[in-house]
Amino acid sequence: PILLQGHERSITQIKYNREGDLLFTVAKDPIVNVWYSVNGERLGTYNGHTGAVWCVDADWDTRHVLTGSADNSCRLWDCETGKQLALVKTSSAVRTCGFDFGGNIIMFSTDKQMGYQCFVSFFDLRDPAQIENNEPYMKIPCSDSKITSAVWGPLGEFIIAGHESGELNQFSAKSGEQLSNIKEHTKQINDIQTSRDMTMFITASKDNTAKLFDCTSLEHLKTFRTERPVNSAALSPIFDHVVLGGGQEAMDVTTTSTRIGKFEAFFHLAFEEEFGRVKGHFGPINSVAFHPDGKSYSSGGEDGYVRIHYFDPQYFEFEFEA
Repeated sequence: PILLQGHERSITQIKYNREGDLLFTVAKDPIVNVWYSVNGERLGTYNGHTGAVWCVDADWDTRHVLTGSADNSCRLWDCETGKQLALVKTSSAVRTCGFDFGGNIIMFSTDKQMGYQCFVSFFDLRDPAQIENNEPYMKIPCSDSKITSAVWGPLGEFIIAGHESGELNQFSAKSGEQLSNIKEHTKQINDIQTSRDMTMFITASKDNTAKLFDCTSLEHLKTFRTERPVNSAALSPIFDHVVLGGGQEAMDVTTTSTRIGKFEAFFHLAFEEEFGRVKGHFGPINSVAFHPDGKSYSSGGEDGYVRIHYFDPQYFEFEFEA
């Protein structure tokens, strides 16, 4: 694998752009890095944050990059020049962020901390006044349990939010109302990623499972079980394969069973069976992502490294025969 060393602290999220030629990485340090995914060369950094960066997203045509940080801000960057285009100040840490399908609307969620409630805020970038006045066109409060991960649904009509309690919600991006709510997980949802065609999404949870759902109906389709907390899960764009990454946080190790440590495992989407494991990281894996062409994937770990793995030619032959 190609080893990317650009962070001093543990990785929080990694994200490919739509074409897959760039890989964005953020960590518990203030640095936002962008790399060429083909050879692991670092293209540059987006400097400005003063705290841990929790989330990153690139828009449809990779013109803008969005980052959310524990320094109580969400920032918009020019992808090419690294210039900061907009700064949205919040009252607590920004945990998740994302562009809608067209790249015009951004959403981000803030943490429930320091006496502040958890909110999901929506800004329309076509209206500069919203950013200048720090006034989102819509703000959805989440009083029960804070949002730990969120993604846009198909066509930007709603967002899917995963909560600390294990609940999943759909919020309309037009009205802000809660469209549906289910609770399939028993513990916190760490990560949500959609399939390439946005029809399904996969959740990764602290309850040692990853689950596959239908995007619109939130129907629970499949469950992938492991013996450790799952921190991140991604769906292959070309095969019925799922990659899970996880492991126990150091602070939780003594309180649980002896089967601890990190893992990176491949499961078959239909049969829910594990068929491969990958070694390499030191400590838990916090974020995994498939390259949009399905020929490689990346993982970011607690050790601060990002590894880009390319699949063997046999991997493709095996699948087509199967």
